[in-house]
Amino acid sequence: MTGNELAEVLAAAHGLTKADAKKYVDTVFAAIGDAAAKGDEISLAGFGKFATKKTPEREGRNPATGEAMTIKAATKISFKPAKGLKDKFNG
Repeated sequence: MTGNELAEVLAAAHGLTKADAKKYVDTVFAAIGDAAAKGDEISLAGFGKFATKKTPEREGRNPATGEAMTIKAATKISFKPAKGLKDKFNG
């Protein structure tokens, strides 16, 4: 499902124009991104949690040449689904 498809579902469910629904969808995802960038955990009841995780600098190998290289430290975002969402997948 794309953001536009999600906006269409929102518009149909709540009698909104597609343009207004798209603005709401964009705003929600921007807020999630902003909170994650600050290191906050985003918890959506019945859906799951988005959280950031720091990975340290480490040694790796270039897969093409086999040469040793340093992989920089990074911050990644992860998602942990809520029990209700897991139950939808697993019957």
